[in-house]
Amino acid sequence: MKSIGKGLFIALTIISLWGLNLSILLTFDVTGIGISLIPLGVLCQTFLYTGLFITAHDAMHGSVCQTRPRVNNTIGAIAVGLYALFSYRKLLEKHWAHHRTPASDTDPDFHDGEHSGFLAWYLHFMKAYLSWKQIVGMAVVFQIMEYILGIPTFNLILFWISPALLSTLQLFYFGTYLPHRSPKGGYDNPHRAQSNAYSTFWSFITCYHFGYHWEHHEYPHIPWWRLPEMRKMVVSTSCGSS
Repeated sequence: MKSIGKGLFIALTIISLWGLNLSILLTFDVTGIGISLIPLGVLCQTFLYTGLFITAHDAMHGSVCQTRPRVNNTIGAIAVGLYALFSYRKLLEKHWAHHRTPASDTDPDFHDGEHSGFLAWYLHFMKAYLSWKQIVGMAVVFQIMEYILGIPTFNLILFWISPALLSTLQLFYFGTYLPHRSPKGGYDNPHRAQSNAYSTFWSFITCYHFGYHWEHHEYPHIPWWRLPEMRKMVVSTSCGSS
């Protein structure tokens, strides 16, 4: 399968799995299943929410469907719309601002310059991306699903709201906080980014290889599923030159 076709196939697979899993979870009788299965369902849906955003992120770099920009951007808009009614255009502008000046006072993903701790930075990060229109829109969707579609409130909270919120923590921690926090001795590269040393498996589980963050900034048009390949190449080159 060619890279272009593979990127589109992976994107559509993630979106489909997200929708299928959510549909199943929302119809579960949570009182009739084992209590241990509920956290498993939440974690699975959280992981798929993260994949939804990573898909949109790849679209922002044109790597979902490189030869058809309209298809690429449509997939990105669908992914962030399903994620939490985000505006793809606004996210695109902010994401490229992040790439132009990472970890600086003009980087929308960076902390406020004073409070660099995890919680303060996360709240500052969320404030920069959430809007009142978006929150109202999500509330309207919640009411439609609850009162028109008849989905139990508990299911909506467990499997629709909670995974989305947990996913923002996952994306922020592995994709912003760890890669861009100031290391001891200060930043040592123009991307002001560092990569984790996780195995390919754990890199995927933690955040779809988004933790290989220096590689992402160095090769921004490489899709998430090829970042391990770039990571191995960089590590191999580094070892060979040392």
